[in-house]
Amino acid sequence: MKRQIIDLRRLGNWIRARSMPIPITLTNVGINQASVSFNTLTMESDKFICVREKVGETSQVVIIDMADPTNPIRRPISADSAIMNPASKVIALKGKAGVEVAQKILMKEKEKKGFLLCVLILSFATTGGAAQKTLQIFNIEMKSKMKAHTMTEEVIFWKWISLNTLALVTETSVYHWSMEGDSIPQKMFDRHSSLNGCQIINYRTDPKQSWLLLIGISAQQNRVVGAMQLYSVERKCSQPIEGHAASFAQFKMEGNAELSTLFCFAVRTVQGGKLHIIEVGQPPAGNQNFAKKAVDVFFPPEAQNDFPVAMQVSAKYDVIYLITKYGYIHMYDIETATCIYMNRISGDTIFVTAPHEASGGIIGVNRKGQVLSVSVEEDNIIPYINSVLQNPDLALRMAVRNNLAGAEDLFVRKFNLMFQNGQYAEAAKVAANAPKGILRTPQTIQRFQQVPTPQGQTSPLLQYFGILLDQGQLNKYESLELCRPVLQQGRKQLLEKWLKEDKLECSEELGDLVKQADPTLALSVYLRANVPNKVIQCFAETGQFQKIVLYAKKVGYTPEYVFLLRNVMRINPDQGVSFAQMLVQDDEPLADINQIVDIFMEQNMVQQCTAFLLDALKNNRPAEGPLQTRLLEMNLMSAPQVADAILGNQMFTHYDRAHIAQLCEKAGLLQRALEHYTDLYDIKRAVVHTHLLNPEWLVGYFGTLSVEDSLECLKAMLTANIRQNLQICVQIATKYHEQLTTKALIDLFESFKSYEGLFYFLGSIVNFSQDQEVHFKYIQAACKTGQIKEVERICRESNCYNPERVKNFLKEAKLTDQLPLIIVCDRFDFVHDLVLYLYRNNLQKYIEIYVQKVNPSRLPVVIGGLLDVDCSEDIIKNLILVVRGQFSTDELVEEVEKRNRLKLLLPWLESRVHEGCVEPATHNALAKIYIDSNNNPERFLKENQFYDSRVVGKYCEKRDPHLACVAYERGQCDRELINVCNENSLFKSEARYLVRRRDPELWAEVLNEINPYKRPLIDQASVFLIIIDNVVQTALSETQDPEDISVTVKAFMTADLPNELIELLEKIVLDNSVFSDHRNLQNLLILTAIKADRSRVMEYINRLDNYDAPDIANIAINNQLYEEAFAIFKKFDVNTSAIQVLIDNVNNLDRAYEFAERCNEPAVWSQLAKAQLQQGLVKEAIDSFIKADDPSAYMDVVETAHKTGSWEDLVRYLQMARKKARESYIESELIYAYARTNRLADLEEFISGPNHADIQKIGDRCFDDGMYEAAKLLYNNVSNFARLAITLVHLKEFQGAVDGARKANSTRTWKEVCFACVDSEEFRLAQMCGLHIVVHADELEDLINYYQDRGYFEELINLLEAALGLERAHMGMFTELAILYSKYKPAKMREHLELFWSRVNIPKVLRAAEQAHLWAELVFLYDKYEEYDNAVIAMMNHPTEAWREGHFKDIITKVANIELYYKAIQFYLDYKPLLLNDVLLVLAPRMDHTRSVNFFTKVNHLQLVKPYLRSVQSLNNKAINEALNNLLIEEEDYQGLRTSIDAFDNFDNIALAQKLEKHELIEFRRIAAYLYKGNNRWKQSVELCKKDRLFKDAMEYAAESKSAEVAEELLAWFLEKGCHDCFAACLFQCYDLLHPDVILELAWRHGIMDFAMPYLVQVTREYISKVDKLEESESQRLEETAQQDHKPMIMPEPQLMLTAGPGMMGPGYTPAYPNAYPQGMPYQGYSM
Repeated sequence: MKRQIIDLRRLGNWIRARSMPIPITLTNVGINQASVSFNTLTMESDKFICVREKVGETSQVVIIDMADPTNPIRRPISADSAIMNPASKVIALKGKAGVEVAQKILMKEKEKKGFLLCVLILSFATTGGAAQKTLQIFNIEMKSKMKAHTMTEEVIFWKWISLNTLALVTETSVYHWSMEGDSIPQKMFDRHSSLNGCQIINYRTDPKQSWLLLIGISAQQNRVVGAMQLYSVERKCSQPIEGHAASFAQFKMEGNAELSTLFCFAVRTVQGGKLHIIEVGQPPAGNQNFAKKAVDVFFPPEAQNDFPVAMQVSAKYDVIYLITKYGYIHMYDIETATCIYMNRISGDTIFVTAPHEASGGIIGVNRKGQVLSVSVEEDNIIPYINSVLQNPDLALRMAVRNNLAGAEDLFVRKFNLMFQNGQYAEAAKVAANAPKGILRTPQTIQRFQQVPTPQGQTSPLLQYFGILLDQGQLNKYESLELCRPVLQQGRKQLLEKWLKEDKLECSEELGDLVKQADPTLALSVYLRANVPNKVIQCFAETGQFQKIVLYAKKVGYTPEYVFLLRNVMRINPDQGVSFAQMLVQDDEPLADINQIVDIFMEQNMVQQCTAFLLDALKNNRPAEGPLQTRLLEMNLMSAPQVADAILGNQMFTHYDRAHIAQLCEKAGLLQRALEHYTDLYDIKRAVVHTHLLNPEWLVGYFGTLSVEDSLECLKAMLTANIRQNLQICVQIATKYHEQLTTKALIDLFESFKSYEGLFYFLGSIVNFSQDQEVHFKYIQAACKTGQIKEVERICRESNCYNPERVKNFLKEAKLTDQLPLIIVCDRFDFVHDLVLYLYRNNLQKYIEIYVQKVNPSRLPVVIGGLLDVDCSEDIIKNLILVVRGQFSTDELVEEVEKRNRLKLLLPWLESRVHEGCVEPATHNALAKIYIDSNNNPERFLKENQFYDSRVVGKYCEKRDPHLACVAYERGQCDRELINVCNENSLFKSEARYLVRRRDPELWAEVLNEINPYKRPLIDQASVFLIIIDNVVQTALSETQDPEDISVTVKAFMTADLPNELIELLEKIVLDNSVFSDHRNLQNLLILTAIKADRSRVMEYINRLDNYDAPDIANIAINNQLYEEAFAIFKKFDVNTSAIQVLIDNVNNLDRAYEFAERCNEPAVWSQLAKAQLQQGLVKEAIDSFIKADDPSAYMDVVETAHKTGSWEDLVRYLQMARKKARESYIESELIYAYARTNRLADLEEFISGPNHADIQKIGDRCFDDGMYEAAKLLYNNVSNFARLAITLVHLKEFQGAVDGARKANSTRTWKEVCFACVDSEEFRLAQMCGLHIVVHADELEDLINYYQDRGYFEELINLLEAALGLERAHMGMFTELAILYSKYKPAKMREHLELFWSRVNIPKVLRAAEQAHLWAELVFLYDKYEEYDNAVIAMMNHPTEAWREGHFKDIITKVANIELYYKAIQFYLDYKPLLLNDVLLVLAPRMDHTRSVNFFTKVNHLQLVKPYLRSVQSLNNKAINEALNNLLIEEEDYQGLRTSIDAFDNFDNIALAQKLEKHELIEFRRIAAYLYKGNNRWKQSVELCKKDRLFKDAMEYAAESKSAEVAEELLAWFLEKGCHDCFAACLFQCYDLLHPDVILELAWRHGIMDFAMPYLVQVTREYISKVDKLEESESQRLEETAQQDHKPMIMPEPQLMLTAGPGMMGPGYTPAYPNAYPQGMPYQGYSM
């Protein structure tokens, strides 16, 4: 994360002003510089910046989210002001947006599907007339409007004063508007007159909104005067105050219980600047008044007109940030009003600020659009105040008040001073208030413990604890020392209270202490201290087993669950079950399930174990197979019903199925055994016991067996007990017959001769089977079992059996009831066989039954059969009469007729007719009998209405064709009649019938080409029509029916018989008949002649008059009879059509011209003119148009004239046309014709007069055609200076072109003129044009390319250099000039970049510099672009040109990639080794020192970087320490090595000691002994000292070891070596460690009593003193006991340590740290 550090001159790095976490310049994220101002930019908090700007013609609101500043949100909103809510994405808008503009924006937003869409835009559009009065609030995330209000006054300033309240300032009043509910703005107060004419710049309130402040400024007497109005909501009164910037603050003074409300304001008057801090309102009860503060605000001499513009108060640090107009920042302590810091942070005015919550600082925006942030560096502020400001009191105050580091030495000195002076209460306060808890240590507690308590006063330790409890939480050591006596006194309720209030820091030691008194309370402590093992132990001890697993999962701790479970089982089995279930709830069990099961089984808890395993194994994993087997096995042995239920639920699939199957069979669970058996032998053994199995299950079970196994099992079942198992076998066979095959099952049942089983089996499937064998076998089985009714049903309903086979079987079966046979024969048409069988077997009654009851409709077949066997006619007649009409008469007639016995039915038929029967079959039969007997058949055929004409006609065709015609005509049987007539040459009858029939389809069929009888038929029809014609002429008054003729004519037309039709029509039309003037017949005659005989057409045209001339003429044209068509048009005076025929069809313009002269009609001339125009005869066409006086075709004339170039003729035509129609096109083309004929005078005269011509368009055409003189006149006429300039360019009038371009002021014009001047090398004029082009960034590239392509580099550079001074100079110009310099003038590039680097597109110039190998300039650009990594790489790659020592060290510290540090090290080693230490010191703060040391070790250059190692050794890094120590060893600098070891202990002590103990110099071996001592290797240390005879060191180390063994071994060594004086010295050095009896023995044995005597005398004296003290204590105790015996027995209540004196501590109380802080030892606290 980058930070921008401001130079603070001599003040160092005490205070830091930093940019935002991501440095922001608003112009870099697309904000226009002009939009960065007080009126267009708002910032209500550090979360959002809101900018209003105008892009083109569109107004936009840009919202910059400071959490993602590089992606601003843009919305097309036209508002006069916009402010974002301080915390959420809620925007408030003020002002108007026009309806039209809003609608355009709305359409764009709909296309983009923007998030505000219509809501935001239309809301403003509908309030367009209320400028500055309409206020609206929108929720951007919810995409909705929250509130809206229209003020009665103009709002001149507004601001968010809280998360849901807006302050509104008008010219006269101040309002507050809440977002809650439907509230409207509430007036708070009226503005004071002192603010009249002021610009309102701010509005502030205190947190409770009890105090309100309005701030404004105005210009008076050449200075800016500030005016403020302070208003009290409670008192409802105002006070005017002179001031520029102000803020409210909440501050808690030392000793006050409540916060004070402070009012801070700054003012710059003529006399100078002041900062005032006062408390407003009444102080809270119990608070001291805040003393008013007023201090001078310093303004530098160069800032005489400077004044405060903004103020923010940091609640985090209790400091005031004051910003001035000139960009200075002042920071003041709010309590003392002391100026802590001042500096200039911006060269431009910071016009808007807000608190920066994250850092406790201030954030602001300056005029350049830079977003700046200033805050306090916590680690440096206190040292700065103490060292630079020399104000230790303020440093202490701020450190205590804001818990800041840096004043540790001050607090330690103050604490020690007060402690030494006996000011224990004050010392306790200092220790309690010290920041970062630097004095809250065990040593401090021990020091307070060692202080005696004055009589009647509170112990200093208790005072210390009391202060800590008031301030907050105690630390670990303090909590232990406070709780120990409390628990000893049994006051655990206080401990509970402190825990509840979170006053104690919980630890394992505190829990252990509390556990002795209350395990439950200890559990609470362990939980807070996060000691999992102790928490779980407490849960177990308190019986809360269910919480163990949950807690262990929560904290990630794994206890010994099996051990816990075994203990729970012994105590409470029920809880043990629950605990065990919790252990296996997760996918991965917390304990081995086998072990858990073992625990259950140890207790013989089968039921509980079953429940547990069912839950644990519910996921049915393959790895759980043995456990599943174990679960089933234990239940099969002890509770088979449970095992049955488990198996029935199919929960498990991975157990040992074979083993479980055997157990199931032994337990009597045959069903479960069968489910698990896989061997056929086992299955057959169990399956035959069907009485023990559920039938439904057994049926389903067979579905799991193979086909062979199923059949084997069925066979076994039938063999074992067919009576018992037959029914279930039938069910199985029924269900699985498809798989087992029906044939195999039938064979199976038949093999056991079980027709009953076969009947039931087949009966269950016969209704669904289509197998013939199944149906036949079922019929066979039913017959054998006597199920005749079922036989009848199957014979009647089934369609799947073989009827022949069944019929034969039934005949052979000789059933008593022949009904099944009758049914089969009836269904499958074996009636004849049936009749023969029944008649021959004397079963005639079944024949009657058959035709009467079974199927009467089969009577005809039965009669036929009886006739075949020569049955008596009486029997047959009787049988017919008995059935009576329930059969088909046609079939009966057919059967009898086939046997030539039709007369047999005559009596029966006549009787049916007499009964009124109208059935066609009956009458057909009678007709046939009458025809055969010739009994007046024609009369019967004409009069009878009920017979079927087709049937009877067919019957008559061979017998009498005439009768057939009669029958067919009566029934209109057209085709049959035609066929009979054709076959028998009855054409006259046929023709008569056709004319009367009037059927076009019938005519078409008869007149078909393939009809061989067509010609005779036509002749007969003609004859017949002549007869009709005569009848019509003679009997005209009686009949006039032309329909017959019409249908006949149409038929001839349809049949395509034109010649015959012509003959027919000539007879009708030309021979003066009644139809001679019939229009349709005349039309038909001419059309038929056109089609069949064109030679007659002209005759018919001239002879006939009543026909449709236009239609006939058009048909003639279509048939290429053009002369006939011309004759028709000419006969009927349709001259335009006539000449059209001559033009379009005859293609004879000369004849057309003669016809036109003869007619002399305008329309005819127009037609001729168009034809001539199409032929390209422009002059002739124009003459004809002029004769016709017709300008209508002017567009075609113009187009043709353009193609042929007939401009003079076109002028004549257009002059005529202009007289008739003042069309713009005509006049425009006339101007163009003038131009083409070079009649410029006429052209100028024409355009100077009134006209409707499109002069602009004609001018463009003239320009495109190269007629520049004409174009010049035209462009000048319409003042089109842009085109005029281009035209003048073509005329080489460059100065005039430039003047024209200046008037046009069009970029495109400037470009064209400029390019033309360049081509003509008119560079002065080209530069004049270029200056107007380069200000447009989009056009710059084209201009540069144009110059460069032609090699005019110098002129291009001169142009861009001249353009840099333009007001509209933009980034692209500076960028392109830099690129040109890099290509053509590299020497000038560096100067250009130093002047204008901020205005170039750095990435683009970077590429150009790199391509030009300008490495120094490349580094410069990388530095300015903050690409420090690339800058460093460029320097190292090109050191000769780019590397500068100071610049490199400045940049290397800013790189993001730390790897570059190590590349830089290698670079310096290669090129600048003597400067390596300097750069290492620069890199040190961020470098991995271990890696660097390893690198230098590898390249063997550690000696070179020794200064660097010295400088960073303060980091106490192991690698650094070891490397430096090795260097010191090599240099034999033992003093430096000893100093290094003592100061920095982070190295491998033992390895160094082992290395040094073999060193040749004794001082290094001495250091080795010192190291062994430091690592508690006392024996090695002493042994090393003994080797080098360092007796003093050996004695000191032995004494420090606190080990009597080490000391005694050293004494023995001295005695062994005879060093008696060293022996005596060691006795006193190790005095506390030696045993007097051992010393006495050693001295006596070695005869050195004199050397030991001083030691023995001292020991004796010490023992005597101790005995004396004991005797004195014992006597004193006896006296006190005697005195207490006389005192009354009053037991005082136990007192707490906080309230009891030091003498009232419990007898068992001892301090936790008895020797941690011995008397007189100086305090070893933290220091700088």
